[in-house]
Amino acid sequence: MRRSFALFAIILSFGHAKAQDNSFSLSQAVDYAIKNNLNVKNTQLDALSAEARIGEIRAAGLPQVTANFNITDNVIIQRFFLPANFADPNASADAPPVAVKFGVRYQGTAAATLQQLIFNGSYFIGLKAAATYRELAQKSITQSKVSVAEAVTKAYYSAQVAEERAKLLDLNISRVDTLMLETKVMNESGFVELLDVNRLEVQLNNLRTERQKVQNLIEISYALLKFQMGMPATQSVRLTDDINAVDIDALRASTSNLAASYENRVEFALLQTQEKLAGLDIRNVRAGYLPSLSLSFGYGHNNGQDSFTSLFSTKWFNNALLSLNLTVPIFDGFSKRYQLDQKKLALDKVKNNQTLLQQSIDLETSQASINIKNAFATLETQKRNLDLAQEIVRVSKIKYKEGVGSNIEVINAESSLKEAQTNYFTALYDLILAKVDLSRARGELYVEK
Repeated sequence: MRRSFALFAIILSFGHAKAQDNSFSLSQAVDYAIKNNLNVKNTQLDALSAEARIGEIRAAGLPQVTANFNITDNVIIQRFFLPANFADPNASADAPPVAVKFGVRYQGTAAATLQQLIFNGSYFIGLKAAATYRELAQKSITQSKVSVAEAVTKAYYSAQVAEERAKLLDLNISRVDTLMLETKVMNESGFVELLDVNRLEVQLNNLRTERQKVQNLIEISYALLKFQMGMPATQSVRLTDDINAVDIDALRASTSNLAASYENRVEFALLQTQEKLAGLDIRNVRAGYLPSLSLSFGYGHNNGQDSFTSLFSTKWFNNALLSLNLTVPIFDGFSKRYQLDQKKLALDKVKNNQTLLQQSIDLETSQASINIKNAFATLETQKRNLDLAQEIVRVSKIKYKEGVGSNIEVINAESSLKEAQTNYFTALYDLILAKVDLSRARGELYVEK
């Protein structure tokens, strides 16, 4: 029994641990998405590809060694035509030329060649560009992480708002259902009309229909959240953050600084890196005007025989070649000139995009600032409306039970309360979204750890 109980406890603890694995705070959900979202993984693969490309560029400056082995069977040896007196000194001057075989049936060669680049301006510029390309790939990863963090944050709070709406509807359904049961008893006792019962039943049915719609919305919201997180659709997930626990005062304090910051935006950093690459492209074209110097060395053996077996039983003769190659560009039909014009225009375009991005960041920050101010004001108004609606429901029920109020007054109060509750959480969600947009505009939504 004691051993069985210990085993049961282990199983329970394992199940509890698995359940904990599916519980996520907002920060945990973002971290999970950063590790599992396919868009982030694709940018990480691009970074690995960039590293391979950098290695390819670097390899061009390393020694290049090739080896080859060749056997040739001259099935029909080509003939060369020579004057007749070449074969017969006594032949007449007008004798026809003779066809002479030059070569042997079988030939073999074995050789190895070493080539080493000594100087090439484009190669050294390419090495500098490779480091910048690595930087660009890393910033692209950061950009994808920022986008994923934004999407997960919005989906997380969207699911929470839908759940809160469901809780409120359940509470309203329970309240109206209780009121309808009390009204039925009063109707059976002759104190109220059947019409009052029917009105409450209509409201109850409407609430249940809306509750089903909200349940469908919850399922969609969780499906969207799992998609943004890169989580399998069949896996369950539980959200541990409470949207009701959002500290409005702390939120207001964190948004007091509304100034734009270009350097914090990864898009701006990307354009700065692109500007470096554009400048290196210009230098690379100019480097094409410089001479190129390389060294090559070859060593090999060869042999030729009329018999295939003799090819391997006779001596092979060695040979070697050492060459220094200098290539000096003189005139290319103005090709590099036009390439240079294109690269300069590309650099101007990057600079224009930087200015455009700065203007966009200013606009985004301004819009987000206005939106968050409006969201705070709307939330305060909706909070007052919610408090008033709750008080109206309380008073109308008391009046109805004491016989000085009407059933319609109670129904209207309940409807107003439901609307006030919905409006409050909608305003809270809008405030959170405005905070997310402002954080993204200021480049503070996601920071690499």
